[in-house]
Amino acid sequence: MRPDSDRYFLPPEWTTHQGTWFSWPHNAGTWPDCLEAAERAVSKAVVALAAAETVYINVMDEAHRDKVAERFAGLVTADRLQFHFIPTNDAWCRDYGAILVFREGQLEALDFRFNAWGGKYPPWDLDSAAAEQMSKVLDVPCERIDMVLEGGSFEVNGAGVCLTTEQCLLNPNRNPSLSREEIEQALQHYLGVRQVIWLGEGIAGDDADGHIDDLTRFVAEDTVVTAVEPDPLDVNHKPLADSLQRLRAARLPGGKRLRIIEIPMPPPQVRNGERLPASYANFYIGNGVVLMPAFDDSTDPFAAEILARCFPSRRIVPIDARALVAGLGTFHCLTQQIPALRS
Repeated sequence: MRPDSDRYFLPPEWTTHQGTWFSWPHNAGTWPDCLEAAERAVSKAVVALAAAETVYINVMDEAHRDKVAERFAGLVTADRLQFHFIPTNDAWCRDYGAILVFREGQLEALDFRFNAWGGKYPPWDLDSAAAEQMSKVLDVPCERIDMVLEGGSFEVNGAGVCLTTEQCLLNPNRNPSLSREEIEQALQHYLGVRQVIWLGEGIAGDDADGHIDDLTRFVAEDTVVTAVEPDPLDVNHKPLADSLQRLRAARLPGGKRLRIIEIPMPPPQVRNGERLPASYANFYIGNGVVLMPAFDDSTDPFAAEILARCFPSRRIVPIDARALVAGLGTFHCLTQQIPALRS
């Protein structure tokens, strides 16, 4: 249900897409010694999505397109793949890509400022320019907004509620001149929501400073899936317990409580002594499937079963994401949905 008074409206991820957008992984600095494995994981994701929607892929140039296209010969029909020469610094399309909303009933691209998660990974000039180029591909208006906002930092239910975290949106490396109230007002205005539910901190290893898509996700207007860590000795136990407490205390418009479904964290994933931000909450909802990051552990089937109950009309597709998470993200971070056009 769309809030009647809002000029902008961001549909929830489970509504019908006309397509899903990727930027193809190419930065060997992001995936040292495992870029090919990361590409294989993304290839499996593309094949799964293309069964029910068009997949748009940003590539660097013609040679890069031809190399990537070879992966899909005989697996995806040509009408379900679109390659676009939109060069990028890295693959995290969720965070720098166009956020596609409806404005007074027409599709529009929002181009928020991108600063590589607080200036952590220069250069980011190509990533910062991608949203406008994506809007041109779709032939929709593009509105540039003077506020840093990454797509993985918020989550909406399509019924007037947004989830985000204090660690990210209140971080001085994003919008130091904006108050909490001003940030909340911007989210309400541009995403078409009435209420913002603030969680606290994100999981260990999240270089994006607490993105919500590793923590808690809406799966229905009144229902969230949230990651939990029962081991009190694990570094993620405290922040995830705090998130759960805040969700239990939250009330939706009208006073209704959230329905909360807990999903376990996978066992710790470590690379070169560094804890990685592995989370089953970083799933992506496609038209016919849900892409679930898997970590070759006994918890994978349990997580898949939980998501299957949340999405009974979709096929759960677990894909080995151990190489992807070495780059500090998985399927939700890599994708951006294109909402289906309204009649």
